[in-house]
Formats: sequence, C-alpha cells, structure tokens
Amino acid sequence: MTDPRIDSLDVRVYTIPTDAPEADGTITWDAATMVLVHAASGATTGLGWTYGAAAAGEVIRRQLAPTVVGRCALDIPGCNEAMHRAVRNIGAPGLVAGATSAVDIALWDLKARLLDLPLVRLLGASRTHVPVYGSGGFTTYSTNMMERQLGDWVHGQHIPRVKIKIAQSWGAQEARDLARIRQARRTVGTDCELYVDANGGYTRKQAVRVAAAFADQDVRWFEEPVSSDDLPGLRQIRDAVLPDVAAGEYGYDLPYLTRMAAGQAVDCLQADATRCGGITVWLRAAAVAQGHGLHLSGHCAPHVHAHAAAAVPNLRHLEWFHDHVRIENLFFDGTLDPAGGTVTPGRDGAPGHGLTLIDQHADPYRTG
Repeated sequence: MTDPRIDSLDVRVYTIPTDAPEADGTITWDAATMVLVHAASGATTGLGWTYGAAAAGEVIRRQLAPTVVGRCALDIPGCNEAMHRAVRNIGAPGLVAGATSAVDIALWDLKARLLDLPLVRLLGASRTHVPVYGSGGFTTYSTNMMERQLGDWVHGQHIPRVKIKIAQSWGAQEARDLARIRQARRTVGTDCELYVDANGGYTRKQAVRVAAAFADQDVRWFEEPVSSDDLPGLRQIRDAVLPDVAAGEYGYDLPYLTRMAAGQAVDCLQADATRCGGITVWLRAAAVAQGHGLHLSGHCAPHVHAHAAAAVPNLRHLEWFHDHVRIENLFFDGTLDPAGGTVTPGRDGAPGHGLTLIDQHADPYRTG
C-alpha cells in the first residue's frame, strides 16, 4: 500500500469586522484576520487556520508549503518538525508560529479524513464532553451590552462559566473595573463561575490590590494579571490572591510554556493551538502541564481545540470566545453547540474536526 502524500497547501486570508468596537486592558480592535489552509491529498482535503496577521499566509506559501508538500500525510510530527527547522532563520515565534500552527491543524484534519475517523477518535478520547466558558465582556461594552452577552450565555445557553475583560486603559480605571465585576456577578447569579482577564494591564501590586477589592465577588480565575512574560510577577500574584492565576496564550513554542509551568507562575496553563505549533505541540503542552500538576485550558479558536481537548485528561476547559465563535459559526457547517456548558466533538461521526467551509459565506470577507 502506497502512503498518501500531501499534494498541495492552499492558503486564503479573510478579514472579518467585529460586530461592535472591542478592547481589553491593553489594545483595541475592530476586525479579526483568519488565515485558512486547505491541505490536500488526492481528493481529500483538511482544514486548519490561525487568527493573526495576513503575512502568515505568505510564510505558508513561501516557506512551509515547499517543506511539507510531497511528505507522507500520515506523519504529522515529522511535518511539524520539518516546518520548525525551515523557519529557524526567519524568526519562529509570532506570526511564523501561527503559520506553522495553521498547517499542522490542517494536516491533522487531513489525516483523520483520510482514515475516515473523527479527529477525537484518531487522537484517542479521554472524555466525551468538553467544558466551555463564555468569553467576551470587552471593556468597550456598555453595561447593557455586557449584561445581554452574559445573560445569553448563562440564562440562554446555560453555560455556567463566563469571563469579562478588566484593567481598562492599562489599569487606569480600577473603579470601573470593579464596578463591572460587581455588575457581572449580579447578572450571572451566585451559581456561575466568574472569571476576569486583565491582559497584562496591571502592575504586580496593583493586581494584588484589585484582587483584594473584588474578593467578595467570588471570582475564580484571574487571567494575565500582569504580562505573561513576567513569570516572577505571576508567581508573586499567584501566591497572594484567591482566584486561580492563568496565562500562556502567548506561548509560541513549547519551551515558553514549559518555563511557565516549571516556574510555578500559574495555577492553570493556557495554550493556543493556533499559535504554539498546532495540535501537535498543544498536546505536548498538555503533557508538560500534567507533569507539573496543572490543568490545561484551550485559548480561543474553539473549533480548532475541541477534538484535541477531548483527548486531554488534565483539561480544565475551552474558551468559547465571542469573536471566534461568531466567525466559525458563519464560515463552517458542523459547528458545535455549547448548550449546557459543554461540547461533544465527534458525536456525529463526521471525519476530521467535522467542519466544512461555506464558501458563499466566507468569500465576501476574503482579502488574500
């Protein structure tokens, strides 16, 4: 039997405006860019994507496609290693890591489709249901907008975990941050887990003071209270506050995530398969986290992570991020339903991650 070969990588870039102005503690934005890859072997095609810069598409076309086309479509770790070697001299982190991740994700989808298996069956399931949390609550939202969003997750879809953004304007509006946390708690009730994300907007002692000020709101998760590059600061805050401290979404390689876990900087390690090197490296990050007694949480891009998340025994949950859910529900058939607070990847038996691109929905947003 001849091994299937990777015949081609097709790259498309889409820019999708947000449905309202959005900001977190440190930046603002009004659109998201998706770089989507079709990996083909004969008549079978796999889909993968990253959210980031359009320039990642050129990295795929110029550096990664020549590296992986012609290789065995079943040997994804080998393809991943070859891609990492190919980009060594152009700067592997950042948008280049996003490009590598998108290709890796497409190759896992391709392999599962070639074998006619849901991706979770190919990886091997450790759970049937993947917990999710609603994520949004941008600092630009009015009180009414935030209440509607939180209410839809908690009272409409019965998701028992939600997260809002704080540290507005690099921590310059603490009073508004605290007022929004109190309003969020009133909206979701006492039975919902409430999370906050500062996106690195506070200083170390400021983060500790703010956490003390919201202690009566039963906040369970404090994400990036300071920059995720400040591992000593994260550990200092972790030791001083009640909520679990989380970070890791800007880990563009396994050594970064390993340093964060080994440095006892977080209670839960986050990793993003669209940034860290794809599903291949994301699963390795889960093993690193488990080896250090930590849970792993999937950051954003929920339909990229769902099947891999079901394969991870130390999974905490998956971020059901407003922007990416909106895009993925628009662009793909086969998206998952988070009603009740979990998703069940592979339940319908569709091969791969079970998604099909709806060209007529995606094409109006194509920019490359």
